[in-house]
Amino acid sequence: MKAKEVKEKTRYSDEELAEFKALILEKLEKARKDFEGLREAITQSTSNDTIDTSPTFKVLEEGASTLSKEESSKLAERQQKFIQHLEAALIRIENKTYGICRETGKLIPADRLRAVPHATLSMEAKVRQ
Repeated sequence: MKAKEVKEKTRYSDEELAEFKALILEKLEKARKDFEGLREAITQSTSNDTIDTSPTFKVLEEGASTLSKEESSKLAERQQKFIQHLEAALIRIENKTYGICRETGKLIPADRLRAVPHATLSMEAKVRQ
């Protein structure tokens, strides 16, 4: 008697894709809120008026404000990229190509996708890079 060949799974089921979609939508909502908060922090003028304080303090305050805006700007940029990656993952779900490694063509383990839902590489492919 020959042992049965186990066919390797080539894509996630519709139920699994629905689970991933819910996870991504949740992360996307939070990411958009975080992005809006960062954007507001960047565009908001300083609420503490330093007109009547010493000139030295004003220079220090403006320097700290500039640094803070630069940091917020970098964070906002990263957050925007994260949002784009999540949106691309939603498109892959609709196309039923979600979870397939773009290097190896094999399924990315579900645990990895739960941790990094926008992943397009398996750990095997990621290590090779």
